[in-house]
Amino acid sequence: MSSNDTPNEAVITAYAKAPARTVSAGGVTYAYRELGPKGGIPVVFFVHLAATLDNWDPRIIDPVAKGRHVIAFDNRGVGASTGQVPDSVEAMADDAYTFIKALGYDKIDVFSFSLGGMVAQALVMKHPELIRKLVLTGTGPKGGKDIDKVVGTTYWDILRATLTRSDPKEFLFFNRNATGKAAARAFVNRLKERTVDRDAKIKTKAFQTQLKAIQKWGRSTPDDLAKITQPTLIANGDNDRMVPSVLSDDLHRRIKDSELIIYPDSGHGGIFQYYEEFAPVAVEFLAR
Repeated sequence: MSSNDTPNEAVITAYAKAPARTVSAGGVTYAYRELGPKGGIPVVFFVHLAATLDNWDPRIIDPVAKGRHVIAFDNRGVGASTGQVPDSVEAMADDAYTFIKALGYDKIDVFSFSLGGMVAQALVMKHPELIRKLVLTGTGPKGGKDIDKVVGTTYWDILRATLTRSDPKEFLFFNRNATGKAAARAFVNRLKERTVDRDAKIKTKAFQTQLKAIQKWGRSTPDDLAKITQPTLIANGDNDRMVPSVLSDDLHRRIKDSELIIYPDSGHGGIFQYYEEFAPVAVEFLAR
């Protein structure tokens, strides 16, 4: 178990106040935060490309944490976690498994976004017994068409953001119309709500290695997603430039009995733009 659990803690349901913890396993010290009531099956959050613990939208996590034990973590080589980022999604899934088992869990629910959704798919293919329910947002399947183009899109939008002194996520996650720009600004501001004990930023080499892993994932032989029998909720915006929205449809077709939500006039960060609509759906799905 974690080296810094303390008994009789008050239940924290605000991600901005979630305590920072660490656990060591397999030669790696993993940084994580947890919130919500302990007990039962935890919901483990798998984060996106270039993201650390500071990149989760509190408007998504906090509603889940009202009734569930939530764990967000930095995988190997990311943020405050030690080690080097592996160059494949499958190896990232192995590290995630090591982390989850180090905390002592045999069954989890997964909430994932973007690269996190790819890692979640690799994890459920390798360890189906570990996962009870799966939320896949802004993501796509192994071998998915045009996933390998994410590298060019990402670097282009980082350049555009640099020239306008903006956060790259404003370009990568949201449409560049009036609605999207307002949603982008609101999202970026929400990520600043935690003011103390913030995470270390991702290193450039780690980010570049993640991009290579995504490219490799996009160019690999597809998995047989019919093997996924867990209840699965899939969501995206209708204009995802990073992981094309048609790949959410592809996941939905290939994962039996999965549920699909596509939000209009939104991009890769559709669930963040539509958090007021999406968060209750995710809470209800995970509570079933």
